[in-house]
Amino acid sequence: MTLRALLLVATALFSLGIYGLLTRRQAVALLLSIEVMVNAANLVFVAFARYGSAPGHPLVLFALAITVAEVAVGLALVLLLYRRHGDTLLELASEAKG
Repeated sequence: MTLRALLLVATALFSLGIYGLLTRRQAVALLLSIEVMVNAANLVFVAFARYGSAPGHPLVLFALAITVAEVAVGLALVLLLYRRHGDTLLELASEAKG
């Protein structure tokens, strides 16, 4: 694969993640959309590491570690929202304010 093809795939993945963020109302779907966007950015890092001189691999490992932490906190909040309201709609989260 060429650098151009990898960047087109990453752009498509990132666009899919943006579309998911703008159209979904469920908290789990939003977390998955964010995950797709982070994976697109990781693909760009690896592509530039492969075809350029940028050190992309350490950046990808760091981004994956942050993504794992984000997903763990996000799922904990989703579980709390589900226990409290019986659903994971984001409109219910605004009702949970102090």
